[in-house]
Amino acid sequence: MPPTNPARRNALTDTAIKLLAVSGVHGLTHRAVEKEADLPPGTASNYFRSREALLVAAAERIAELHHADTDRATEHPATLVDLLTESLLTAATTLRNRYLAIFELQLEAVRRPLLASALAGLQDMSVRITAGHHDKLGLAIPREKIPALIALYGGALFTLVTAPPGSVSRDVVQSMVQVIVYGALPATDTPGSTRLE
Repeated sequence: MPPTNPARRNALTDTAIKLLAVSGVHGLTHRAVEKEADLPPGTASNYFRSREALLVAAAERIAELHHADTDRATEHPATLVDLLTESLLTAATTLRNRYLAIFELQLEAVRRPLLASALAGLQDMSVRITAGHHDKLGLAIPREKIPALIALYGGALFTLVTAPPGSVSRDVVQSMVQVIVYGALPATDTPGSTRLE
């Protein structure tokens, strides 16, 4: 049974996320994680028996961090456009490495069924959590539209995270978000309001 020190486990997965962003999937090994985290050889393999287990743990950690950030953001009601703009802007700038890492994992999942299964489970969880946030914020977004909204968010996130550092601005992000929320129709044709009461 793997060790149960949550702080050590998080340190290892956080280091794995950093390495995924900097070196890609092929640069992520148990030894590379141990070296970067300044831990003795064998530490990472004590927690994650295989490389695939390390990849899955990194994906789970990214989802955990993302949902914690989203929970905090929904504590301060604003418009849906404002919430998504802040989320994407922070993800593409301050938290860029985290999201570069998840895109590395998503590409690797095409070749690894176990990782693909883990990511599919995380996607299902994201839909449930997002629905809960919408309920909390009083947004009248139909449940069946949430996967499409998440897909549009993910596409915008990929575009922003892979853009040259320093090229992402609030105005650029907000323009993308307005299209996600309202579509490409002129403002006078948009149905209903998404402002939170």
